[in-house]
Amino acid sequence: MTALRILVVDDHAVVRRGVRSLLESHEGWEVCGEATTGRDAVAQSLRLRPDVVVMDLSLPELNGLDATRQILKDSPRTEILVLTMHHSEELARDVLQAGARGYVLKSDADESLIAAVESLRQHKPFLASRVTEFVLDDYLRRTDTRDDGVAHDAVTAREREIMQLLAEGKSNKEAASTLGISVKTIEAHRANIMRKLRLRSVSDLVRYAIRNRIAQP
Repeated sequence: MTALRILVVDDHAVVRRGVRSLLESHEGWEVCGEATTGRDAVAQSLRLRPDVVVMDLSLPELNGLDATRQILKDSPRTEILVLTMHHSEELARDVLQAGARGYVLKSDADESLIAAVESLRQHKPFLASRVTEFVLDDYLRRTDTRDDGVAHDAVTAREREIMQLLAEGKSNKEAASTLGISVKTIEAHRANIMRKLRLRSVSDLVRYAIRNRIAQP
């Protein structure tokens, strides 16, 4: 039987070691790699082709939701299990909308992580017990607009990447270097972001990014 290959993504070494130890205690499973940023997770997923990615949400450079979207765009058969310390109905909706089919709280990892990965191995969803049926029903009928009337999908994946880097305090030059594009391109994207979201300042951009979990405070 072919081993189940798992990529573990978390920016805390202690968490990665704990998750690795728990997963590798299961016969036939192997942790084929570890990543500390969302950008690294996307690159390693492309290189290693894991069956399952255990993904934290609070990651530097590229958050877990956008990393999930990028991984699934390239490898739609890869299963994403979000392992996070945060829980809310809105966050659960965002996780599902990004394409992840597993959602486990870190506080429940000892009890639920193995069962969640086993479920995803069979391409079946697994949601934390505290995520109710209401969240699933609401997700199916939910539109892609926020309370302020701004379309959430108006911002492209590239623009979300740039927004996170700028919200994390990177300059236009630093963001350009991270993404391998020109400063002028960054400036053009930034202007588009401000126009689409009706933002007036960098402070507005940072607040929007944090409120919509594109970046962490």
